[in-house]
This record gives sequence, structure tokens and C-alpha cells, in this order.
Amino acid sequence: MRTYSFLTVLLWSCMFHAIHMMPSQKRTNKHLRSERITGLSENDGKTLHRTKRGWMWNQFFLLEEYTGPDTQYVGKLHTDQDKGDGNLKYILTGDGAGSLFIIDENTGDIHAAKKLDREEKSLYVLRAKAIDRKTGRQVEPESEFIIKIHDINDNEPKFTKDMYTASIPEMSGVGTSVIQVTATDADDANYGNSAKVVYSILQGQPYFSVDPETGLIKTALPDMSRENREQYQVVIQAKDMGGQMGGLSGTTTVNITLTDVNDNPPRFPQSTYQFSSPESAPPGTPLGRIKANDPDVGENAEIEYSISNGDGSDMFDIVTDKDTQEGIITVKKHLDFENKMLYTLRVEATNTHPDPRFLQLGPFKDMAFVKISVEDIDEPPVFSRPWYLIEVDEDAKEGSIIGQVVAQDPDITKNAIKYSVDRHTDLDRIFNIYSGNGSLFISKPLDREETPWHNITVIASEINNPKQSSQIPVFIRILDINDHAPEFAKYYETFVCENAKAGQLIQTVSAVDKDEPPRGHRFFFELVPEFAVHPNFSIVDNKDNTAGIMTRRNGYSRSKMSTYLLPVIIFDNDYPIQSSTGTLTIRVCACDSRGNMQSCNAEALLLPAGLSTGALVAILLCIIILLVLVVLFTALKRQRKKEPLIISKDDVRDNIVTYNDEGGGEEDTQAFDIGTLRNPEAREESKMRRDVIPETIFQIRRTAPLWENIDVQDFIHRRLKENDLDPAAPPYDSLATYAYEGNDSIANSLSSLESLTTEGNQDYDYLSDWGPRFKKLADMYGGEDSDRD
Repeated sequence: MRTYSFLTVLLWSCMFHAIHMMPSQKRTNKHLRSERITGLSENDGKTLHRTKRGWMWNQFFLLEEYTGPDTQYVGKLHTDQDKGDGNLKYILTGDGAGSLFIIDENTGDIHAAKKLDREEKSLYVLRAKAIDRKTGRQVEPESEFIIKIHDINDNEPKFTKDMYTASIPEMSGVGTSVIQVTATDADDANYGNSAKVVYSILQGQPYFSVDPETGLIKTALPDMSRENREQYQVVIQAKDMGGQMGGLSGTTTVNITLTDVNDNPPRFPQSTYQFSSPESAPPGTPLGRIKANDPDVGENAEIEYSISNGDGSDMFDIVTDKDTQEGIITVKKHLDFENKMLYTLRVEATNTHPDPRFLQLGPFKDMAFVKISVEDIDEPPVFSRPWYLIEVDEDAKEGSIIGQVVAQDPDITKNAIKYSVDRHTDLDRIFNIYSGNGSLFISKPLDREETPWHNITVIASEINNPKQSSQIPVFIRILDINDHAPEFAKYYETFVCENAKAGQLIQTVSAVDKDEPPRGHRFFFELVPEFAVHPNFSIVDNKDNTAGIMTRRNGYSRSKMSTYLLPVIIFDNDYPIQSSTGTLTIRVCACDSRGNMQSCNAEALLLPAGLSTGALVAILLCIIILLVLVVLFTALKRQRKKEPLIISKDDVRDNIVTYNDEGGGEEDTQAFDIGTLRNPEAREESKMRRDVIPETIFQIRRTAPLWENIDVQDFIHRRLKENDLDPAAPPYDSLATYAYEGNDSIANSLSSLESLTTEGNQDYDYLSDWGPRFKKLADMYGGEDSDRD
């Protein structure tokens, strides 16, 4: 049988000075009573007995922030096995063992090595052992105990915010909650009064109060007005130790704003306002502003203005400026000084968002009178109508009066007025007006088909002050007169088939008319009297402004008659009746069995019946090629004929005509006959000019005989005049030469062409007497050996 000895449990004692200040109920001790445990052992079934273990403390208390000269004594660790001979050693483990808490291993005394802060750690859990030094075995099981840090009042209360902001409607009742402030204390709330906070108000009385336990701020005065004071600053203090002397405290600031409520009606600063307006002010013109004062703000100060009564409520209007809350008085209708010179308005200003809680204070609106005087100005003339419409027949005679416009001066002076037509609206000056009475009359003929409407502007001006003028539109409608005859609506390409039958419709015709009768057009169709009974065709009026062309016989032949002309008379039904004759050209064509046109050319009949389409195309191409060759040959031949008579290097113009061609002999009939120029007595024949192509539209002109003109200058002048007046002259500048030498020459002929008719040698010695200009001739003919040379 194994016998287990029961060790006396650890005895704890607190020997430090603060232990006597602690209440006795805070100490924790347990009295272990002797218990007897009965049971059978596995070996021998003997009864086991638990012996008394003595006293034990499992919790120590230690003050925080100890500032004494020595280390703070915590307690003593001891076992009944300790005989005092130093054989046992005490060991401490757990929170802070060896650093914060030190144990004397011989005696078991525990000390705090450092100053402790309960706010950092409020309790420490440690474990103690008793070990035999010789054997190293535990003489007692390991025991756990707690060291709890006792709090001291070393932390002041702190608010959750350094500054609070709150608002409350003005006019709130007493006790209305504003805001709740909260302060916390880091000290132990379960030990003493270190963490018991009490609230108080340091600033903000008598307007507000604070609940000392909850920190709830409430109103303390009734009917606080925002208009009197809007901002309040309240200072709240939180003090621990239940507010007792020596407690620590903290403060915070609460900014409280009174919000606006609509507790003030609008009020006009004066009862009467006066404004003036010229009578020419157009509708919408602002005349002035009025404002009712409302000390409220925001939507509580929004005001609606209205005209509730007065003799000018229909002439004026008032609108609210949303930005400034002013009432703007405007002109609603045109004013007339001559009609009324003074208006009185009753204007009301009303809050748009009244608060039902304050309706008992009175109506939230105010009233004021507005007087408006109308100023007289020189106004332009006023027409009796906003516009005029005049209708006139298009055959109205020039000078006929077609209508009248009337205007008058609206002023009291009634100045005289003159009328005129704005010529920018009547550029053709078709209409005119009598300046004295405004009667309009026609200056030129009218044509409805050209211009059915005329829109002109008439101006009325004061004679004494022409700047005062007004304009009025006049719309002139030209009424239609039946002055145009109807005609075919378009050009009709009508054909009849060779195999047509009698009574067959070959064309439907219609007509148009530039006139516009009020009852609409009605046209009638018939053949001209000479063709009333046409052997080939007839016309049938369809009674709907169309007519049908019908055949009257069977079969038509292109070889006999390829085209028929059918004159048709078209009448209208207006007054006076107008008519016109239109001629239809009806071609005879070859058609297939269904009446579709195939060919209308008469030449097609001459072609062999067996030629195909390809053969016809080849023949046409050959004909075209031959025509082109003929045209080219003719053009080349004509170009050769147009070459100049003489080509000279000194000729500076291509269009200079020279007449010094000697001709091509007796057979040359195209050479220019210069004999007529040399002999003025020769009668001029009707010859065409060879330098221009004669036009058939001009008749051949015969020139007057010149045999009486023996003077060279007069001859040339006549020639120039004829050339200038000649309509067949070329359209370009040309040079005409006239080789007229006169009748005789005292020098006779210098030519040697007639030398064969004379006998002997001629004497040219006189040439030397003519001067230096004839020196060359004198040298050639004047010498003796000249003939030989």
C-alpha cells in the first residue's frame, strides 16, 4: 500500500502597507475542510484520507503607480514542507515573472521590481513551485495565483470629441434635447470612484442645461429666436470621483446653431410706391421693384407677389425675382396716355411656405399700394387695321383707284399725316398713293398670270415730324380676267397604223389655260369649220377637258400620204370666250398585229423586203463614210482657195489684201482686174469682192460712177466711205489699197516696155536735173553706154 502524504498548501500573506486600506470583503480566502474519501484501491482496497491543507490566498492586490523608495512587497510563498533548513527552493513563473515580479527563492518573498500601470495591464497570472534542492523534485504540486493591480485616480475624463456641433430649431420649448456628449475615464470603474464621471455646464447658461449623469444637453429658455441670436457656444465639464473635491476633469465645446422656422411674416417697409412709364413701353417692360422684408431665411423667406386689386390690374403684372425675393412690376398691355394717365395697384406679398405652428401669430402676408403714372410721348400714326387686303381686276385701267388706307395721330395734337409707298416693296412702281388721303391707284397695267399677288408696304408719317412714322402691309390680289386662250397641254406625237380600223382611238388630247376661273376650267374641242367633216379623222369631246382623235376609215398608206395635219379648235367657258387652234401632226406608221409602232419612215418602203437589220446597218455606215469623205474633200479645196494672193515676208498681218498680182495670162479669169482702179472713168460693174464670202441676206450693192472724180484725194475718201458702210465687209481689220495714179504725169512713163515702138535711143539726160533722189536712175539711163550696158 502506497501512502501519499498531503502537503500543506501554499500560504499567502500580504505584508505591504496598503493591505490594511483594503476592505475585508475584497480579500479572497478559502477554508479547506477535511474531507474523507472512501474507496477501494486497485491493490489492496484500503481507505484513502485527505488531510487538512491549511489557509491559501489565490489573489493578491497591488497598487499601481507606486513611487516609494523601495520595491513594493507583494506577498510570501511558503509550504509546510519548509523546515527552515534551506533545503527547499521557491520558483515563480508566469506573467512578468523575473522582470516585473521577483521572488526570493529561499524565503519565498515576492516583490514588484517596477512601477505598474493598471491601464496597461490590470492583472497578472503567476505559478509557484517548491523544489527540493537535493533531489530536484517538487515537494508540492504547482499552484496558480493572481496579482491584481489596484486602481488609483490617475486619468482624467476625456470626451469622445474635442468639439461638438449641433443645431436646434428656433422657438423650441424648454427641455428640448440638443445633443448628448460622452466622456470616458481610463480608471477602474469597479474600484472606487475614480471612473465615476459627473457632467456640468461651465458656459452656455441660462440658455442650455446638461444632465449630470448622461451628458444630454437641453434647452433651458423658451422661444429662443434665431433672428435675435443664431449661434451659441456651450462648454461642458466632465469630472471623476463623482464630482467630489480632488477629482480630475476634462472639458469640451459644443457649438449650437438655431435653425430658422417661418415665424415671421413679410412686411413692406412703406405703404405706397410710385413709378412712371412712357406710354410707348412695350409689354414686358419692367417699371420698378418693390420688396417686403422677411427676417427668416431660406424657403421660409420666399415671397410671392400678386396684384390683388386696383384699376390697373389688367394693364400691369408683377413677378417675383427668386434670387432677391423682389417683386418686379412690368407692363402687361399697351398704355395710352390719352386714355388714362394714372393707375393704382394693390400689391400683396405672401409667404409661400407658412408654418402651421405660428399661424396664430397672424396672417403671413402684407399689402402695399403702387401708383403708376403714364408719360405722354409723340407717337407715330396708327392705322385703322393691322393689314389691308385689296382685290382688283387684272384689266383695271391705269390711274384707277383700287382702295384706301387710313391712319391717324393718336396724340392729342392730332398732327396731319401723309402717305407714301415703300418702293423697296414695289420696285416696278406699279402702284402709287395719294399722300393726302391714302388712296391707292394703279400706275402700270396688271397681269395676273405674271404676278397674281402684290405685297406692298404703305408708310404713314407725321408732316411736322417725319421721324414719327409707321408701316402697314397691303396685300393686293389680282383677280383673273379671261384673257388667255386654252391650248394643248403638250406637244403630241400622234401616229396611225396603216392597218387601223375605222372608229379606232389614236390619241387623247387635253388642254391648259393660264387663266383661273372661279368655277374651274371647262374646255371644248372641235375641228375647224373647213375640216368639220374630215374624211380621215374625227374628234370626240369627252366632256372632262379631254378629247379623243378617232379614225374614220379602214387602212392608211404611207406611200400615198405619210403625214396628216389635223387642226383642232379649243374653247373655254369663261366670259369672254377664248379659243385657239392647235394642229396635230399625225404620221402613218407600220404596226404589228397588236398595234405597236414599228416604222414611220417612207424611205423604208423602197428597201428590198429581204434585207436584214445587219445589211441595213452596213448600208448606213457606208453612206456615212462617203459623206465624211465628201465633207473633208470640200473643206480641203476651200482651204486652198483661201490662200492669200501674195505671200510676203514683210507682211505683218495675215489679213492684208494685196493687189499686185500680175495674173496668169489671158486664160486666167480669176485674177484681180486692176484697170478699174487705174482708170476712174471706167464704169464699175456689179462684181463681188473676192476677199469676203458674199452673204445671201445682203443684196448686191452697186457703187456710184466715179468718172467725174478726177481728184485723187476725193477718190480715196469715197472709197473709204464705201468700205466703212459696206455691210458685206469682213469682220476684221483689213488693208485696202487703191493704185490710182491720176490722169497725167509730167514725167511721162519711165517704163521700157514701149521702147520697141520708138525709133532710136531715148534721151534720159533730164533725169540728172531731178535731184539726188533720181541719181540712181540717172546713172543707169543717163550715160552714153547705158543702153549697151
